[in-house]
Amino acid sequence: MRYLGLDLGTRTLGISISDITKTIASTLKTIRFEDSQYDDLLEQIKVIVDEYQIDKIVLGLPKNMNNSIGDRAQTTIDFAEKLQNYLNIEVVLQDERLSTVAAHNYMIQADMSRKKRKQKVDSLAANIILQTYLDKKKG
Repeated sequence: MRYLGLDLGTRTLGISISDITKTIASTLKTIRFEDSQYDDLLEQIKVIVDEYQIDKIVLGLPKNMNNSIGDRAQTTIDFAEKLQNYLNIEVVLQDERLSTVAAHNYMIQADMSRKKRKQKVDSLAANIILQTYLDKKKG
């Protein structure tokens, strides 16, 4: 069994996956969808959950810097509830403040082109979200 990490945007969903020991997160892919059409993602996530035998989903929660819940965070909370009910597995919300900034910084340091960064940023942000959760859980 593994964990799935998700970074939900308005038109993209970054996806990462843990190893079977739930120690290391790796990027998996990015799904593109029509603006705010989150219901379209449910079946696609289910396919991944079934294929990789996922037993928990870690979804990034985009809180404001002052720790408050804004519109994006509320959308994410609503999606988490819908996803949990649809898949009947636990969905955990993980604070994701600055995960996308960190992802961009990693790729800039790796001298990745702007075009490649744009393609990879969402899955790398999902990776950071999941790895943060795994590290926190290990203590």
